[in-house]
Amino acid sequence: MKKFALGLLLVFLVIQLLPVGRDHTNPAIQAEPEWDSPKTKQLFDRACADCHSHTTNWPWYSNIAPLSWIISDHITEGREHFNVSTWGIQKENEGEEAAEEVEEGEMPIFGYTLTHPEARLSKKEKQLLIKGLEATFGREED
Repeated sequence: MKKFALGLLLVFLVIQLLPVGRDHTNPAIQAEPEWDSPKTKQLFDRACADCHSHTTNWPWYSNIAPLSWIISDHITEGREHFNVSTWGIQKENEGEEAAEEVEEGEMPIFGYTLTHPEARLSKKEKQLLIKGLEATFGREED
């Protein structure tokens, strides 16, 4: 059992040397949407912006593998699908799906709200965000 624990510790230490997930630079903001209200932007910044903009706040644990890999992947994927920092520039920016994702409880993801309690929205805040996202980005037609 001791050898196994030492082996795990060695693997953990070795993976810290891999640079994967450690590029914590935020690209420049190229363009932003015209928000329907300051409240929508405030709620978006609180619950969504870390993964869907170029204003990511990288927590200290985002430097520790394998968490760094997971967090970096989530942010990369989030920015690819919907990024308010490239609004009108990024071709496939799925803003019209944002309200539905929040409404269905898909966003923000559980792991994010677990580590970012400020992203947990009350029912009233969630409804305000949904309405604001619809007013700002529209809504995907069924």
